Amino acid sequence: MPFSGAAPNSKRPLVDAANRVRKTVYLSLGSNLGDRAKNLKDAIAALGDASVQVVGASSVYETEPVDYLDQPWFLNCAVEAETELGALELLRALRGIEAQMGSKKLIAKGPRLIDIDILFYGSDVIDTPELQVPHPRMHLRRFVLEPVAEIAPQLRHPILKMSAAEMLANSQEKSVVRKL
Repeated sequence: MPFSGAAPNSKRPLVDAANRVRKTVYLSLGSNLGDRAKNLKDAIAALGDASVQVVGASSVYETEPVDYLDQPWFLNCAVEAETELGALELLRALRGIEAQMGSKKLIAKGPRLIDIDILFYGSDVIDTPELQVPHPRMHLRRFVLEPVAEIAPQLRHPILKMSAAEMLANSQEKSVVRKL
C-alpha cells in the first residue's frame, strides 16, 4: 500500500495517501500594494499548483483598511475551494504562495502585496497557536463577510451557528466595502 509522509523511523506519522479526505475550504484574499487586482488573480491561479482546486470566487471588493488605518485601500475577495491537504499543510501552502509573490508582513494588519487567510476548513474547529479556524475575527470584518456571503450565504459558522448572510446582517463594523 503506498504511503506518503515520513520514513518508518521518523517521528512524523505515516499517512495513507488513499485515505486523504477532500475538504471544502473558504479563503479570504486581500491586497493593497502594487497591482492589487493582478495580485489577487495571481494568488488564485497559484492555488492550483498548491493542491487547492478553486470551485468558486466572489466578486472583487474595494475595502477601507481597518485596525491599522494609515495604509492604502484593499481589494478583497473570497474563494471556495477543495483540497486534500491537512489544515496545517494548507496554511503552509498559502504562506508559500504569499512568500513566492514577495509579500512581507512588516506591520501587523499593515500593507501587503497579498494576504490569504483560511476562513473555514470544512466544518472543523481548529485552535492551535499556529492556526485558528474558523478565522477568529471573520464575523467582525465586513471585508471578509461581504465576499463570503456573496458566494455562500447559507454557509454556517460551526461555533456561532450563524450563516454567512446572518453574520453580515448582524455585523456592527461600518468600514466601506464596495463591489467593483
